[in-house]
Amino acid sequence: MAAPIRLAVFISGSGTTLQNLLDQIANGRLNAQIVLVVSNQTGAPGLLRAERARIPAVTISRSDFANREEFSDKLFDQCRRAGSELVCLAGFLQLISIPDDFQFRVLNIHPALIPAFCGMGFYGHHVHEAVLAYGAKVSGCTVHFADNQYDHGPIIIQKTVPVLDDDTADALAARVFEKECEAYPEAIRLFAEGRLRVEGRRVRIVAGK
Repeated sequence: MAAPIRLAVFISGSGTTLQNLLDQIANGRLNAQIVLVVSNQTGAPGLLRAERARIPAVTISRSDFANREEFSDKLFDQCRRAGSELVCLAGFLQLISIPDDFQFRVLNIHPALIPAFCGMGFYGHHVHEAVLAYGAKVSGCTVHFADNQYDHGPIIIQKTVPVLDDDTADALAARVFEKECEAYPEAIRLFAEGRLRVEGRRVRIVAGK
């Protein structure tokens, strides 16, 4: 069996996506090791999840740096020191600048079907409320390679859910999160197996060995 892929997970809040990855690893569905958790928010509840799992965690605040580049340099320095092979953004609410050595080594998950309901300001319940207000009939989640714009990089996986007539933002969020719990580990597995080929904006999934 291949060695577990070494992940760094960036969070800003409760860490539900982090917990999903921890659960997937624990039940043997994801061959990975989370070697670092980074939060930009002091006291983020997700840091407690890292502590309980005995994962090294650091808090790096954007306000401590003069610009996005300096902030990003600090983040990725921590990833290098931890030996991270892949960075997983998990509700990380800061735009970052990705260095050359981490190009196509940073994943993000968004709770809508990019390019709809995405970009600056579209996060958490803001997304689901916007979907309902627009009258969309389907929603879902997107896992993509992150670049230096919000919710913009090449798409790896999308999963859909119906939007029901009597939906609330909470109900829709719960249904979308169920799909997130499938999609993110799947994307990580494909990356670890070397099965993702980026061709411009298109990501091709190639057959496994």
